[in-house]
Amino acid sequence: MTDSRPGLRAIPRGVWALGFVSLFMDTSSELVHGLLPVFLVSVLGASMTSVGLIEGVAEATALVTKIFSGTLSDYLGRRKGLTVLGYGLAAVTKPLFPLAGSVGMVLTARFIDRIGKGIRGAPRDALVADLSPPHLRGASFGLRQALDTVGAFAGPVIAIVAMGLVANDIRAVFWIAVVPALMSMAILLAFVNEPDRRADGSPARVPLRLADLTTLRPAYWAVVTVGAALTLARFSEAFLVLRASGTGLAITFVPLVLVVMNVAYAASAYPAGVWSDRAGRRVVLLAGVAVLVLADVVLALASTIWLVMVGVFLWGLHMGLTQGLLATMVTDTAPANLRGIAFGAFNLVSGVAMLAASVLAGVLWDRFGPSGTFAAGAMFSLISLVGFALVGRQPDAT
Repeated sequence: MTDSRPGLRAIPRGVWALGFVSLFMDTSSELVHGLLPVFLVSVLGASMTSVGLIEGVAEATALVTKIFSGTLSDYLGRRKGLTVLGYGLAAVTKPLFPLAGSVGMVLTARFIDRIGKGIRGAPRDALVADLSPPHLRGASFGLRQALDTVGAFAGPVIAIVAMGLVANDIRAVFWIAVVPALMSMAILLAFVNEPDRRADGSPARVPLRLADLTTLRPAYWAVVTVGAALTLARFSEAFLVLRASGTGLAITFVPLVLVVMNVAYAASAYPAGVWSDRAGRRVVLLAGVAVLVLADVVLALASTIWLVMVGVFLWGLHMGLTQGLLATMVTDTAPANLRGIAFGAFNLVSGVAMLAASVLAGVLWDRFGPSGTFAAGAMFSLISLVGFALVGRQPDAT
């Protein structure tokens, strides 16, 4: 009988290694992103609509690219090569941020960096799925997400300390991000070994056909719909940073926003995965969307930095409850030999939704202020919550 209460020791070593790869790359990325919105607005003079466009294009690029890398990883029958390419591209673009002298150059840097994220995302998630036994899927994805998020709050912590040491020189802080990016690459190359997919009966190579999307089950497309709706209800975390900055948080401590968010994210991601293995995916999903509604309401009404931080914490809790879960649900509903294209299509649809959500958030901010942006987020989140509650039960782990 399968152990229904898996411990951390039962999770494969390759999943742990991929988790630490994510940890160091996210340390690098969030060290930059914790200061980038303020850098854009205060140093380069960007408007809020421009910030929303940059963030929307960047994140949408990452998500859209995943369909091609995921499909290619299915065709090749190998995941690691594309994962290395994606992480490597992200690493070599880190110096572009401190060198940026215009909004256009930041957009270019974000675009290239997110292409790297897009290339690695679907093959890496499919690799986690390949490495994980079915009864540990939720825990494995939750662990990788938790370690990823440890890096996501370590980066802003380093940024805060560095800002104090270099007298708020944002460009100097950006240079530090190169170091953890290189560490991430070293771990990936040395400690992640790809399993033989033929061992579980999967073909070593599948035809390179986008038409394979039509063979995926309705249960999978239900997960895609859920993911897109949830992405429309959520926009870039850059707006959390700017919400705190506008409420009076000193520039040195602006990265603290991502620290608070990612503490909640990291602390909840693994327990949420284990919870979903026991109680079912739908229960955890509904809880996550309900928390997002509450986070948006708090952020819309907040008049002090302390209330903003409460909203940010709730936002992070929502991320912990939903992000690893959605990856698990894709794995549950897609055949092993098409996991790459399944993750890619899921992220393509989510990417379009992310672009729309972030651009709309920027426009609303310019016209109605931060309260209008987060009030709209609360409305979309509430609609999503009601919709998810009314649809049929989603498939649990197989």
